[in-house]
Amino acid sequence: MIDNILYREMVAGDIPAVVGIEEEAFPTPWTKEIFEHEMNGNEYAYYVVAEVDNEVIGHMGMWIVLDECHITNVAVREHMRGNGIGEGLMRESIDFCKELAVRTMTLEVRLTNSTAQNLYRKLGFQDGGIRKNYYSDDHEDALVMWVELI
Repeated sequence: MIDNILYREMVAGDIPAVVGIEEEAFPTPWTKEIFEHEMNGNEYAYYVVAEVDNEVIGHMGMWIVLDECHITNVAVREHMRGNGIGEGLMRESIDFCKELAVRTMTLEVRLTNSTAQNLYRKLGFQDGGIRKNYYSDDHEDALVMWVELI
């Protein structure tokens, strides 16, 4: 485990690092333009980054509408995976949502991503259903998961 991880709200200057993490983590990563829109044009978006020694090593995005949160993405630099950073990002986000009196959080995860599913279950998420052909790159189905916070 890494001791000196800082979790903080994402700022515009983090976008290049976050895009790099997306490119490592996903077959169809979000682009600089998407993150710029999220930061400047989406009033519902909130992003957290994980930082070690001034390097952004992970991020998590969510949309909070009224009392519901939809997690949009969670990713960690490849060489930093397995150190609890994804869990830390999730816990920070759950705490933030609780402060805002958010009642439920939901997300989609690839059916083949058992590592992420196990993390989400550890944090109290339950299986909610299947979204057929959800992922545009290979048409894999997504497992919808959710947790009640209140």
